[in-house]
Amino acid sequence: MAPREPRLSRRSLLLGSVALAAAPAFAQAPRRGGSMTIGLVAEPTTLVSLTNVFTPSLSVSAKVTEGLLTYDQEINPRPSLATEWTVAPDGLRYVFRLRPGVTWHDGKPFTAADVAFSLETIKKYHPRGRSTFANVTAIATPDPLAVELTLSKPAPYLIKALNASETPIIPKHRYEGMEPTASPNNTAPIGTGPFRFKEWVRGSHVIYERNPDYWDQPKPYLDQLVVRFIPDAAARSAAFETGQLDLGYRTPVALADVERLRQVPSLKFETAGNAYSFNVTRLEFNLDNEYFRHAKVRQAIAHAIDRALIVRAIYYGVAVPCASPIAPGLKAFHDPAPSPFALDLKAAEALLDEAGFPRGANRIRFRVPLDYNPGGDDGRRLAELLRAMLGRIGIAVDVRAQDIGAFIKRVYTDRDFAFTTNGASNLFDPTVGVQRLYWSKNFIKGVPFSNCTHYANPEVDALLEGAAVENDPAKRVAMFRQFQQIVAREVPDINLASPVYLTLHNIRAHGHSTTGDGVEASMAEAWVDA
Repeated sequence: MAPREPRLSRRSLLLGSVALAAAPAFAQAPRRGGSMTIGLVAEPTTLVSLTNVFTPSLSVSAKVTEGLLTYDQEINPRPSLATEWTVAPDGLRYVFRLRPGVTWHDGKPFTAADVAFSLETIKKYHPRGRSTFANVTAIATPDPLAVELTLSKPAPYLIKALNASETPIIPKHRYEGMEPTASPNNTAPIGTGPFRFKEWVRGSHVIYERNPDYWDQPKPYLDQLVVRFIPDAAARSAAFETGQLDLGYRTPVALADVERLRQVPSLKFETAGNAYSFNVTRLEFNLDNEYFRHAKVRQAIAHAIDRALIVRAIYYGVAVPCASPIAPGLKAFHDPAPSPFALDLKAAEALLDEAGFPRGANRIRFRVPLDYNPGGDDGRRLAELLRAMLGRIGIAVDVRAQDIGAFIKRVYTDRDFAFTTNGASNLFDPTVGVQRLYWSKNFIKGVPFSNCTHYANPEVDALLEGAAVENDPAKRVAMFRQFQQIVAREVPDINLASPVYLTLHNIRAHGHSTTGDGVEASMAEAWVDA
């Protein structure tokens, strides 16, 4: 059970005493009032992360739409819309007590019916919800402030999957009777959160205003939260330098500018608030493509990839090479073994010859388009570097650009692509963040950031499904290690690097990275100097 006020162990009290002793005597209390401006590299496609996990949408959703729980920097659960919870010893029953007296922004009461409807919708439509809630067989609401989940098998990761951006609790009355993607709530949301939606000016910004009826008084401290979309990296750097932007996360400026901006007295970089989500940048093949359905072609490309160069040239060292689909940040699960296809251009050439794609009279073996996710600054540059790497082995690559909506439609709905560069969030557990990318049952046309390669391996399915229900930590680790070894050999994709994310803020901005999900959280504790 998790009480409203968690009991502190003697060790926790000692650590707290040390922290207090080390804290500066002039530490300020939060100040009420003012506005904070967050900068994003791209515009959200929706303001509620119910059916889409595009990073800009995750960045804004929780300001209005809350979750059952929140998490500290060590990903320990803390109360939010749920005040107490119990998990049965066998892992087959979860009971949540909900916070009384909470209302939606339109004045209607928040109840267990909203939670049940939300979880049922997420299980069906959310890109990760299909696997996260796969074992949930029944959702009961014995009273208006109680929710009971019954599972067919344990889900050891589930208690960590209930934050606002990953599992948003939506108002049933705004979605019932329609497809969730069709609800007007997605573009003008109401929620239970600390901020109320005011306006979304397409191509420019979203404005949120303080919710005066928020259940956690006196929060929020800010009167207004502004989220600006600035696709141009140079413009974002300038906006931070001139004080137009107060906050950005996931390294919100061009990596080439980081060292220069470190010298600006009004700015500060930090890594706090990024523990809930680790990412891996990947080259994803369409396994139905006439070229990439051949394993030897994919292996040849793996032999042509220089991860160390990618980290230096694209990430300016603010990343680590990663050949595994599980990020190094998930230390218990990550397999540090190098790719079985080390950088070797001669081996790559031989494999392409064996696959039946010799160099032609023009020295080109075949030509393919490469689509890149346009949601960040490094996508185009990475695609161009990969084009150069593959050109050395006779594969001609045409880099194809489009906006995020067209990219998602091309890759996940139309499947009109050969291969693509993309970022994949591992989140806090491979079952939640990684399984969706390799599980054959998660090949679902139209669902973004799912199994777009169309990879299907019964042994991998069994390992992923087994790890999802295994309560023995050592056995889970062994299953994930075996999974990583198989996909490394079969190369349905090529994992390239794991970015080290930096949060950048003006020194006037405080209280923005107090949880494991940092800027993606509600910002209820954020405040600014006068």
